[in-house]
Amino acid sequence: MTVTKRLAAEFLGTLWLVLGGCGSAVLAAKFGGDGNPLGIGFVGVALAFGLTVLTGAYAFGHISGGHFNPAVSLGLAAGGRFPAKDLPGYIVAQVLGAIAAGFILLQIARGGGGFVIDPTAAGAFASNGYGVLSPGGYTMAAAFLCEVVLTAFFLLVIMGATHNKAAAGFAPIAIGLALTLIHLISIPVTNTSVNPARSTGVALFAGSGAIGQLWLFWVAPLIGGAIGGVLYAWLRPANE
Repeated sequence: MTVTKRLAAEFLGTLWLVLGGCGSAVLAAKFGGDGNPLGIGFVGVALAFGLTVLTGAYAFGHISGGHFNPAVSLGLAAGGRFPAKDLPGYIVAQVLGAIAAGFILLQIARGGGGFVIDPTAAGAFASNGYGVLSPGGYTMAAAFLCEVVLTAFFLLVIMGATHNKAAAGFAPIAIGLALTLIHLISIPVTNTSVNPARSTGVALFAGSGAIGQLWLFWVAPLIGGAIGGVLYAWLRPANE
């Protein structure tokens, strides 16, 4: 597969992830107002993120590997599953795909009556945050730890599910369910990142608050991804 096609697949897959996951949070989580049974809530948003990864991996995984996340690409490189020389191109494609999704989502949201983004509100435009911008008011330290640990476990699941001795064809299901679980745990804490591209794609449109805290949602997931990749490489038997 050519480099251009692999990068295009990463762009499209990340666009799909952000549009589907963040779109569900912006457009459907509280549809009709608080308490409305049509709103999908935290569980629906968590499921939406899992479904985007699951479907995106089946659609694009055979082309690019289906990373859709700089932390995943870095973790796979740290674990010896991905060439480090390809990291810059993948990360650029992923971030551009996320930004494109954020722009598309903003145009859709503006088509509804009364849509506004409050940059001082927690989770504004599906952005990530800590402190006053955390949905549950969690501290920076709690948010950092949460993002590191959950990203590390995400990499462990990804590398285990895609191992050549794992059940063939089922990796996207395990990975999608893992991302759903991660969101169920951490939406109240950080609005769930574990993906620097996803965070960037909406923060650029959410205002100064989200942009000012964006550093954490690059640093913590990248550290977690590297830890997960190295840990899985250590766990793997030496003869594999």
